[in-house]
Amino acid sequence: MAPIRSGLMHHLGRNLTALTTWIDARFPMTKLLKEHITEYYAAKNFNFWYGFGVLATVVLAIQIVSGILLTMNYKPSAEDAFASVEYIMRDVNWGWLIRYLHSTGGSALFIVVYLHMFRAMLYGSYKKPRELIWLVGMAIYFCLMAEGFFGYLLPWGNMSYWGAQVIVSLFGAVPVVGEGLAELIRGDFYISDITLNRFFAFHVIAVPLVLLLLVVVHIMALHEVGSNNPDGIEIKEHKDADGKPLDGVAFHPYHTSKDLVIILVFAIAFSAVLFFAPELGGYFLEHANFEPANMLQTPEHIAPLWYFTPFYAILRAVPDKLLGVILMGLAVMLPIFLPWLDRCKVKSIRYRGWVYKLALGIFVTSFLVLGYLGLQPVSDTYTLVARVFTFTYFAFFVLMPFYTSWEKPKPVPERVTN
Repeated sequence: MAPIRSGLMHHLGRNLTALTTWIDARFPMTKLLKEHITEYYAAKNFNFWYGFGVLATVVLAIQIVSGILLTMNYKPSAEDAFASVEYIMRDVNWGWLIRYLHSTGGSALFIVVYLHMFRAMLYGSYKKPRELIWLVGMAIYFCLMAEGFFGYLLPWGNMSYWGAQVIVSLFGAVPVVGEGLAELIRGDFYISDITLNRFFAFHVIAVPLVLLLLVVVHIMALHEVGSNNPDGIEIKEHKDADGKPLDGVAFHPYHTSKDLVIILVFAIAFSAVLFFAPELGGYFLEHANFEPANMLQTPEHIAPLWYFTPFYAILRAVPDKLLGVILMGLAVMLPIFLPWLDRCKVKSIRYRGWVYKLALGIFVTSFLVLGYLGLQPVSDTYTLVARVFTFTYFAFFVLMPFYTSWEKPKPVPERVTN
Protein backbone atom coordinates (compact mmCIF):
# COMPACT_ATOMS: atom_id res chain seq x y z
CA MET A 1 0.00 0.00 0.00
CA ALA A 2 2.83 2.41 0.84
CA PRO A 3 4.29 2.47 -2.72
CA ILE A 4 0.80 2.98 -4.17
CA ARG A 5 0.10 5.86 -1.73
CA SER A 6 3.49 7.41 -2.49
CA GLY A 7 2.80 7.17 -6.22
CA LEU A 8 -0.60 8.80 -5.85
CA MET A 9 0.85 11.66 -3.81
CA HIS A 10 3.61 12.17 -6.37
CA HIS A 11 1.07 12.17 -9.20
CA LEU A 12 -1.16 14.63 -7.33
CA GLY A 13 1.80 16.92 -6.58
CA ARG A 14 2.86 16.90 -10.22
CA ASN A 15 -0.67 17.77 -11.34
CA LEU A 16 -0.88 20.63 -8.83
CA THR A 17 2.45 21.97 -10.05
CA ALA A 18 1.23 21.80 -13.63
CA LEU A 19 -2.00 23.59 -12.67
CA THR A 20 -0.08 26.29 -10.80
CA THR A 21 2.21 26.79 -13.81
CA TRP A 22 -0.79 27.00 -16.13
CA ILE A 23 -2.47 29.65 -13.91
CA ASP A 24 0.77 31.65 -13.44
CA ALA A 25 1.14 31.90 -17.22
CA ARG A 26 -2.24 33.64 -17.33
CA PHE A 27 -2.56 35.27 -13.89
CA PRO A 28 0.17 36.26 -11.36
CA MET A 29 -1.17 33.98 -8.59
CA THR A 30 2.18 32.82 -7.17
CA LYS A 31 3.63 36.33 -7.44
CA LEU A 32 0.70 37.81 -5.49
CA LEU A 33 0.93 35.11 -2.81
CA LYS A 34 4.65 35.79 -2.37
CA GLU A 35 4.31 39.58 -2.32
CA HIS A 36 1.38 39.70 0.09
CA ILE A 37 1.70 36.56 2.24
CA THR A 38 4.67 34.19 2.12
CA GLU A 39 7.40 36.73 1.33
CA TYR A 40 5.81 39.79 2.89
CA TYR A 41 7.98 40.59 5.90
CA ALA A 42 6.49 42.18 9.00
CA ALA A 43 8.07 43.05 12.34
CA LYS A 44 8.63 40.09 14.64
CA ASN A 45 7.31 41.94 17.71
CA PHE A 46 3.62 42.25 16.75
CA ASN A 47 1.30 42.06 19.76
CA PHE A 48 -2.43 41.30 20.00
CA TRP A 49 -3.33 44.85 18.90
CA TYR A 50 -2.15 43.91 15.41
CA GLY A 51 -4.79 41.21 15.08
CA PHE A 52 -7.73 43.58 14.75
CA GLY A 53 -7.00 44.32 11.09
CA VAL A 54 -7.36 40.63 10.23
CA LEU A 55 -10.43 40.39 12.47
CA ALA A 56 -12.02 43.29 10.58
CA THR A 57 -11.56 41.34 7.34
CA VAL A 58 -13.06 38.20 8.89
CA VAL A 59 -16.13 40.02 10.25
CA LEU A 60 -16.59 41.85 6.94
CA ALA A 61 -16.67 38.46 5.20
CA ILE A 62 -19.31 37.29 7.71
CA GLN A 63 -21.38 40.39 6.93
CA ILE A 64 -21.16 39.87 3.18
CA VAL A 65 -22.09 36.18 3.29
CA SER A 66 -24.92 36.63 5.83
CA GLY A 67 -26.16 39.70 3.92
CA ILE A 68 -26.37 37.75 0.66
CA LEU A 69 -28.32 34.99 2.39
CA LEU A 70 -30.71 37.52 3.95
CA THR A 71 -31.49 39.15 0.60
CA MET A 72 -32.75 35.80 -0.70
CA ASN A 73 -35.85 36.14 1.50
CA TYR A 74 -35.99 39.85 2.32
CA LYS A 75 -38.50 42.07 0.46
CA PRO A 76 -37.54 45.77 0.26
CA SER A 77 -41.01 47.28 0.40
CA ALA A 78 -42.81 49.18 3.13
CA GLU A 79 -45.65 46.69 3.02
CA ASP A 80 -43.57 43.50 3.21
CA ALA A 81 -40.18 44.36 4.76
CA PHE A 82 -41.05 43.79 8.44
CA ALA A 83 -43.04 40.65 7.64
CA SER A 84 -40.20 39.27 5.53
CA VAL A 85 -37.78 39.71 8.44
CA GLU A 86 -40.23 37.87 10.70
CA TYR A 87 -40.51 35.17 8.04
CA ILE A 88 -36.72 34.81 8.00
CA MET A 89 -36.64 34.55 11.79
CA ARG A 90 -39.50 32.02 12.10
CA ASP A 91 -39.88 29.99 8.90
CA VAL A 92 -36.59 29.98 6.96
CA ASN A 93 -34.26 27.14 7.91
CA TRP A 94 -31.57 28.65 10.16
CA GLY A 95 -32.97 32.07 9.28
CA TRP A 96 -32.74 33.24 12.89
CA LEU A 97 -29.02 32.40 12.87
CA ILE A 98 -28.40 34.25 9.61
CA ARG A 99 -30.26 37.33 10.83
CA TYR A 100 -28.44 37.37 14.18
CA LEU A 101 -25.11 36.76 12.41
CA HIS A 102 -25.73 39.93 10.43
CA SER A 103 -27.04 42.09 13.27
CA THR A 104 -24.43 40.93 15.81
CA GLY A 105 -21.77 41.03 13.11
CA GLY A 106 -22.56 44.68 12.39
CA SER A 107 -21.82 45.69 15.96
CA ALA A 108 -18.81 43.35 16.10
CA LEU A 109 -17.39 44.98 12.98
CA PHE A 110 -17.56 48.45 14.53
CA ILE A 111 -16.02 47.19 17.78
CA VAL A 112 -13.11 45.66 15.86
CA VAL A 113 -12.67 48.72 13.63
CA TYR A 114 -12.69 51.12 16.60
CA LEU A 115 -10.02 49.01 18.32
CA HIS A 116 -8.04 48.87 15.06
CA MET A 117 -8.15 52.67 14.84
CA PHE A 118 -7.16 52.96 18.51
CA ARG A 119 -4.13 50.76 17.83
CA ALA A 120 -3.10 53.17 15.08
CA MET A 121 -3.30 56.02 17.59
CA LEU A 122 -1.28 54.03 20.13
CA TYR A 123 1.62 53.30 17.81
CA GLY A 124 1.44 56.22 15.38
CA SER A 125 0.48 54.08 12.39
CA TYR A 126 -0.93 57.17 10.66
CA LYS A 127 2.43 58.95 10.57
CA LYS A 128 4.87 59.11 7.64
CA PRO A 129 5.11 57.03 5.43
CA ARG A 130 1.63 55.63 6.18
CA GLU A 131 -0.54 58.71 5.69
CA LEU A 132 -2.29 57.22 2.65
CA ILE A 133 -3.05 54.00 4.54
CA TRP A 134 -4.74 56.09 7.25
CA LEU A 135 -6.71 58.14 4.72
CA VAL A 136 -7.98 55.03 2.94
CA GLY A 137 -8.77 53.51 6.32
CA MET A 138 -10.85 56.55 7.22
CA ALA A 139 -12.67 56.22 3.89
CA ILE A 140 -13.44 52.60 4.84
CA TYR A 141 -14.78 53.83 8.19
CA PHE A 142 -17.07 56.34 6.43
CA CYS A 143 -18.34 53.56 4.15
CA LEU A 144 -19.08 51.42 7.21
CA MET A 145 -21.00 54.32 8.74
CA ALA A 146 -22.98 54.64 5.51
CA GLU A 147 -23.65 50.89 5.53
CA GLY A 148 -24.88 51.11 9.11
CA PHE A 149 -27.08 54.09 8.30
CA PHE A 150 -28.66 52.58 5.19
CA GLY A 151 -29.07 49.15 6.77
CA TYR A 152 -30.67 50.66 9.88
CA LEU A 153 -33.94 51.31 8.05
CA LEU A 154 -34.24 47.96 6.28
CA PRO A 155 -35.95 45.90 9.05
CA TRP A 156 -38.72 48.54 8.91
CA GLY A 157 -39.18 48.35 12.66
CA ASN A 158 -40.49 51.33 14.59
CA MET A 159 -37.06 52.40 15.88
CA SER A 160 -35.58 51.95 12.38
CA TYR A 161 -38.25 54.18 10.91
CA TRP A 162 -38.01 56.97 13.47
CA GLY A 163 -34.23 56.75 13.76
CA ALA A 164 -33.90 57.19 10.01
CA GLN A 165 -36.44 60.03 10.17
CA VAL A 166 -34.33 61.90 12.73
CA ILE A 167 -31.02 61.32 10.94
CA VAL A 168 -32.32 62.34 7.52
CA SER A 169 -33.94 65.45 9.02
CA LEU A 170 -30.50 66.62 10.14
CA PHE A 171 -29.59 67.27 6.52
CA GLY A 172 -32.47 69.74 6.44
CA ALA A 173 -30.46 71.99 8.76
CA VAL A 174 -27.95 72.74 6.00
CA PRO A 175 -28.54 76.34 4.82
CA VAL A 176 -30.13 76.91 1.39
CA VAL A 177 -29.90 73.32 0.09
CA GLY A 178 -30.93 71.50 3.27
CA GLU A 179 -34.56 70.71 2.49
CA GLY A 180 -33.76 69.68 -1.06
CA LEU A 181 -30.91 67.49 0.17
CA ALA A 182 -33.13 65.74 2.73
CA GLU A 183 -35.79 65.20 0.07
CA LEU A 184 -33.17 63.80 -2.31
CA ILE A 185 -31.99 61.28 0.32
CA ARG A 186 -35.55 60.21 1.14
CA GLY A 187 -36.72 60.24 -2.47
CA ASP A 188 -40.01 61.60 -1.11
CA PHE A 189 -41.37 64.20 1.29
CA TYR A 190 -41.23 61.67 4.14
CA ILE A 191 -39.71 58.24 4.87
CA SER A 192 -41.62 55.89 2.59
CA ASP A 193 -41.42 52.85 0.35
CA ILE A 194 -39.20 54.78 -2.07
CA THR A 195 -36.74 55.55 0.74
CA LEU A 196 -36.61 51.89 1.74
CA ASN A 197 -35.85 50.80 -1.84
CA ARG A 198 -33.22 53.51 -2.19
CA PHE A 199 -31.49 52.54 1.07
CA PHE A 200 -31.64 48.86 0.12
CA ALA A 201 -29.86 49.55 -3.18
CA PHE A 202 -27.12 51.52 -1.44
CA HIS A 203 -26.76 49.01 1.41
CA VAL A 204 -26.60 45.89 -0.76
CA ILE A 205 -24.84 47.05 -3.94
CA ALA A 206 -23.37 50.55 -4.13
CA VAL A 207 -21.59 50.96 -0.78
CA PRO A 208 -20.28 47.35 -0.55
CA LEU A 209 -18.64 47.68 -3.97
CA VAL A 210 -16.84 50.85 -2.90
CA LEU A 211 -16.01 49.29 0.47
CA LEU A 212 -14.40 46.19 -1.05
CA LEU A 213 -12.37 48.33 -3.45
CA LEU A 214 -11.12 50.47 -0.55
CA VAL A 215 -10.17 47.38 1.47
CA VAL A 216 -8.04 46.10 -1.43
CA VAL A 217 -6.39 49.53 -1.80
CA HIS A 218 -5.83 49.68 1.98
CA ILE A 219 -4.03 46.31 2.01
CA MET A 220 -1.98 47.10 -1.10
CA ALA A 221 -0.88 50.45 0.32
CA LEU A 222 0.02 48.75 3.62
CA HIS A 223 2.14 46.11 1.91
CA GLU A 224 3.87 48.74 -0.23
CA VAL A 225 5.32 50.70 2.71
CA GLY A 226 5.24 47.87 5.25
CA SER A 227 3.41 47.40 8.52
CA ASN A 228 4.18 49.52 11.54
CA ASN A 229 5.14 47.85 14.82
CA PRO A 230 4.89 48.56 18.59
CA ASP A 231 8.30 50.26 18.53
CA GLY A 232 7.48 52.46 15.55
CA ILE A 233 10.74 51.48 13.84
CA GLU A 234 11.02 51.00 10.08
CA ILE A 235 12.33 47.43 9.73
CA LYS A 236 13.21 48.02 6.06
CA GLU A 237 16.14 50.17 7.17
CA HIS A 238 18.03 47.13 8.53
CA LYS A 239 18.36 44.27 6.03
CA ASP A 240 20.61 41.23 5.65
CA ALA A 241 22.69 40.27 2.62
CA ASP A 242 19.60 38.80 0.92
CA GLY A 243 17.64 42.04 1.34
CA LYS A 244 15.36 40.65 4.07
CA PRO A 245 14.62 42.78 7.16
CA LEU A 246 16.69 41.64 10.13
CA ASP A 247 13.83 42.35 12.53
CA GLY A 248 11.13 40.91 10.31
CA VAL A 249 9.59 37.51 9.71
CA ALA A 250 7.50 36.19 6.83
CA PHE A 251 3.83 36.97 7.38
CA HIS A 252 3.07 33.33 6.67
CA PRO A 253 3.39 31.14 8.68
CA TYR A 254 4.55 33.24 11.66
CA HIS A 255 1.86 35.92 11.84
CA THR A 256 -0.92 33.87 10.27
CA SER A 257 -0.54 31.33 13.10
CA LYS A 258 -0.89 34.15 15.66
CA ASP A 259 -3.89 35.52 13.79
CA LEU A 260 -5.59 32.12 13.91
CA VAL A 261 -5.40 32.18 17.71
CA ILE A 262 -6.87 35.70 17.80
CA ILE A 263 -9.62 34.66 15.38
CA LEU A 264 -10.42 31.63 17.55
CA VAL A 265 -10.71 33.76 20.71
CA PHE A 266 -12.91 36.23 18.84
CA ALA A 267 -15.08 33.39 17.49
CA ILE A 268 -15.70 32.14 21.04
CA ALA A 269 -16.73 35.61 22.28
CA PHE A 270 -18.79 36.28 19.15
CA SER A 271 -20.59 32.94 19.45
CA ALA A 272 -21.37 33.58 23.12
CA VAL A 273 -23.15 36.81 22.20
CA LEU A 274 -24.73 35.33 19.09
CA PHE A 275 -26.33 32.35 20.85
CA PHE A 276 -27.01 33.71 24.33
CA ALA A 277 -27.55 37.48 23.99
CA PRO A 278 -27.95 38.51 20.33
CA GLU A 279 -29.86 41.67 21.30
CA LEU A 280 -27.39 42.46 24.13
CA GLY A 281 -30.04 44.19 26.18
CA GLY A 282 -31.19 46.35 23.28
CA TYR A 283 -27.73 47.66 22.34
CA PHE A 284 -27.34 45.43 19.26
CA LEU A 285 -31.06 45.16 18.45
CA GLU A 286 -33.45 47.69 19.98
CA HIS A 287 -36.65 46.39 21.54
CA ALA A 288 -38.74 48.93 19.59
CA ASN A 289 -37.50 47.34 16.36
CA PHE A 290 -39.53 44.21 17.10
CA GLU A 291 -42.61 46.32 16.35
CA PRO A 292 -43.50 47.31 12.75
CA ALA A 293 -42.88 50.90 11.62
CA ASN A 294 -45.70 53.21 12.64
CA MET A 295 -45.59 56.84 11.56
CA LEU A 296 -48.24 57.69 14.18
CA GLN A 297 -46.41 56.15 17.16
CA THR A 298 -43.04 57.64 18.13
CA PRO A 299 -40.81 55.47 20.37
CA GLU A 300 -40.40 56.81 23.90
CA HIS A 301 -36.69 57.43 23.37
CA ILE A 302 -35.17 57.66 19.88
CA ALA A 303 -31.45 56.87 19.66
CA PRO A 304 -29.25 55.44 16.91
CA LEU A 305 -27.29 52.23 17.33
CA TRP A 306 -24.44 52.44 19.83
CA TYR A 307 -21.65 53.01 17.27
CA PHE A 308 -23.21 56.36 16.28
CA THR A 309 -24.09 57.54 19.78
CA PRO A 310 -20.86 59.50 20.56
CA PHE A 311 -21.62 61.78 17.63
CA TYR A 312 -25.33 61.84 18.45
CA ALA A 313 -24.46 63.03 21.97
CA ILE A 314 -22.38 65.87 20.49
CA LEU A 315 -25.35 66.84 18.32
CA ARG A 316 -27.70 66.95 21.30
CA ALA A 317 -25.21 68.85 23.47
CA VAL A 318 -25.49 71.91 21.22
CA PRO A 319 -28.70 73.97 21.50
CA ASP A 320 -28.50 75.28 17.92
CA LYS A 321 -29.44 72.58 15.38
CA LEU A 322 -27.18 73.84 12.56
CA LEU A 323 -24.19 74.24 14.88
CA GLY A 324 -24.87 70.79 16.31
CA VAL A 325 -24.86 69.24 12.84
CA ILE A 326 -21.62 71.05 11.99
CA LEU A 327 -19.91 69.88 15.18
CA MET A 328 -21.16 66.34 14.67
CA GLY A 329 -19.71 66.36 11.15
CA LEU A 330 -16.42 67.78 12.41
CA ALA A 331 -16.24 65.12 15.12
CA VAL A 332 -16.41 62.44 12.43
CA MET A 333 -14.01 64.19 10.03
CA LEU A 334 -11.25 65.43 12.37
CA PRO A 335 -9.42 62.07 12.68
CA ILE A 336 -8.60 62.37 8.96
CA PHE A 337 -6.04 65.05 9.80
CA LEU A 338 -4.14 63.14 12.49
CA PRO A 339 -1.04 62.60 10.30
CA TRP A 340 -0.59 66.38 10.08
CA LEU A 341 -1.87 67.40 13.51
CA ASP A 342 0.59 65.12 15.32
CA ARG A 343 3.96 66.92 15.31
CA CYS A 344 5.88 64.47 17.50
CA LYS A 345 8.85 62.81 15.77
CA VAL A 346 8.25 59.55 17.65
CA LYS A 347 5.55 57.14 16.51
CA SER A 348 5.00 54.66 19.32
CA ILE A 349 3.38 55.49 22.63
CA ARG A 350 6.15 53.43 24.25
CA TYR A 351 8.56 56.31 23.74
CA ARG A 352 6.23 59.30 23.79
CA GLY A 353 5.92 61.76 26.65
CA TRP A 354 3.29 61.74 29.37
CA VAL A 355 1.35 64.58 27.72
CA TYR A 356 0.24 62.51 24.74
CA LYS A 357 -0.57 59.53 26.95
CA LEU A 358 -2.77 61.74 29.12
CA ALA A 359 -4.41 63.37 26.09
CA LEU A 360 -5.14 59.99 24.48
CA GLY A 361 -6.60 58.69 27.75
CA ILE A 362 -8.88 61.73 28.03
CA PHE A 363 -9.92 61.34 24.40
CA VAL A 364 -10.86 57.67 24.83
CA THR A 365 -12.76 58.51 28.02
CA SER A 366 -14.61 61.30 26.20
CA PHE A 367 -15.56 58.97 23.35
CA LEU A 368 -16.88 56.29 25.71
CA VAL A 369 -18.79 58.71 27.93
CA LEU A 370 -20.34 60.45 24.91
CA GLY A 371 -21.32 57.03 23.57
CA TYR A 372 -23.11 56.25 26.81
CA LEU A 373 -24.81 59.66 26.96
CA GLY A 374 -26.05 59.28 23.40
CA LEU A 375 -28.05 56.24 24.51
CA GLN A 376 -29.71 58.01 27.44
CA PRO A 377 -32.85 60.19 27.46
CA VAL A 378 -32.27 63.94 27.39
CA SER A 379 -31.81 65.61 30.78
CA ASP A 380 -30.13 68.80 32.03
CA THR A 381 -27.43 66.83 33.84
CA TYR A 382 -26.63 64.60 30.86
CA THR A 383 -26.56 67.62 28.56
CA LEU A 384 -24.07 69.42 30.80
CA VAL A 385 -21.82 66.36 31.02
CA ALA A 386 -22.05 65.91 27.23
CA ARG A 387 -20.91 69.51 26.70
CA VAL A 388 -17.88 68.98 28.96
CA PHE A 389 -16.80 65.83 27.11
CA THR A 390 -17.57 67.38 23.72
CA PHE A 391 -15.05 70.07 24.64
CA THR A 392 -12.39 67.50 25.66
CA TYR A 393 -13.09 65.47 22.48
CA PHE A 394 -12.37 68.44 20.23
CA ALA A 395 -9.51 69.70 22.42
CA PHE A 396 -7.63 66.47 21.69
CA PHE A 397 -7.44 67.38 17.99
CA VAL A 398 -7.34 71.18 18.14
CA LEU A 399 -4.50 71.30 20.70
CA MET A 400 -2.56 68.36 19.24
CA PRO A 401 -0.11 70.46 17.17
CA PHE A 402 0.92 72.24 20.38
CA TYR A 403 1.21 69.49 22.98
CA THR A 404 2.84 67.04 20.53
CA SER A 405 5.47 69.68 19.69
CA TRP A 406 6.24 70.34 23.36
CA GLU A 407 6.41 66.76 24.63
CA LYS A 408 9.82 65.21 25.31
CA PRO A 409 9.92 61.63 23.99
CA LYS A 410 12.28 58.90 25.17
CA PRO A 411 15.16 57.68 22.97
CA VAL A 412 13.97 55.18 20.38
CA PRO A 413 16.13 52.03 19.91
CA GLU A 414 17.64 51.37 16.49
CA ARG A 415 16.24 47.86 16.34
CA VAL A 416 12.85 46.48 17.39
CA THR A 417 12.46 45.01 20.86
CA ASN A 418 10.48 41.95 21.86
